Amino acid sequence: MSASLTVADSKRAFHTAFPFVIAPLYRRLVDELLVELHLLSHQKGFAPDGLFAVGLTQVFDSFSKGYRPDGQREPLFAALCSANGFDGASFRQMATEATQQVGHHSLEEVKGWLSNRGEGAPAPISGLLQGVQRSDFHYSRLVAVGLLSLLQQAKGADAMDPQALRAAAHDIGEAMGLMKERVDKDLSLYATNIEKMSQAVELMEETIAAERRRRERAEAEGSSPAEPEGVSAD
Repeated sequence: MSASLTVADSKRAFHTAFPFVIAPLYRRLVDELLVELHLLSHQKGFAPDGLFAVGLTQVFDSFSKGYRPDGQREPLFAALCSANGFDGASFRQMATEATQQVGHHSLEEVKGWLSNRGEGAPAPISGLLQGVQRSDFHYSRLVAVGLLSLLQQAKGADAMDPQALRAAAHDIGEAMGLMKERVDKDLSLYATNIEKMSQAVELMEETIAAERRRRERAEAEGSSPAEPEGVSAD
């Protein structure tokens, strides 16, 4: 993208690509990802890879749960990407390829690849881990989320305590050359915000269900046959 484009330009492009009303619960997600992708598009050292793609799609999918109508979720993701010069479909494909490669291997194998910066890993994983070693590599919180998400896809990871898995991601991030403090902060904030969002979505769905039940009762009561006026019980 041209360096002259501003955040306002990206927002205009987004609303052109996605001309729908966004529920208040999801506006923060949209604003944050829109700005983050805008800033990344201007970083010379930023090169989208599988690790970033996994993180981006994981953040979007996690925080857009419950979005209605559901059929607008993918157009929303595509618009966020295209507004900043990226291709959402390509990110989806990159993320799928990376997670599929990891899913065929044990957690210990994956941890070993990550700690050894890709040594012994399948080509897609090896390539994305080697990219972290570039002198101009630009770190993003989405890379940290991508790291954790890849660990979660490995065989045996579902039986591991979530906090232990997050701790492993912290240690591996440091071994990869990422700043441990940044990874710790970003993953902790991610976990906290996911919990808050889940609670908010649950409350929203309960509120919608309660309102639907109220309308159904009102309609049922309104359709009940009333006793004709002037008719005596005698």
